[in-house]
Amino acid sequence: MDDTTPRVELTPAAADLLRQLHSMHGPLMFHQSGGCCDGSAPMCYPEGEFRTGGSDVLLAELEVEGVPEPVTFWISRSQYEVWSHTRLIVDVVAGRGSGFSLEAPEGVRFLTRSRVVGA
Repeated sequence: MDDTTPRVELTPAAADLLRQLHSMHGPLMFHQSGGCCDGSAPMCYPEGEFRTGGSDVLLAELEVEGVPEPVTFWISRSQYEVWSHTRLIVDVVAGRGSGFSLEAPEGVRFLTRSRVVGA
């Protein structure tokens, strides 16, 4: 993957939801892990609420029109190794996830789709 290919992108629906969540919660962040349950879905938190460390990789700082600060997108190092050849596309689907992600009360959930780069 070259430096011009974004590692993470948002669908218009995901950007709309981030604007809504930002107006309710302030600065935001994502964390994508490879855990059980909804751990394989991107979780959205108030910025800094999820503690990241040496086992996490900052994959992107997403610019969202109408949101003054970037939305950071972190991924666990183990997931990064598996998905390093892909572009992650954050989307929104109907339904409630079982995690602690901020969108859960809205009746929707974030979902990561992936596209192999160069394919």
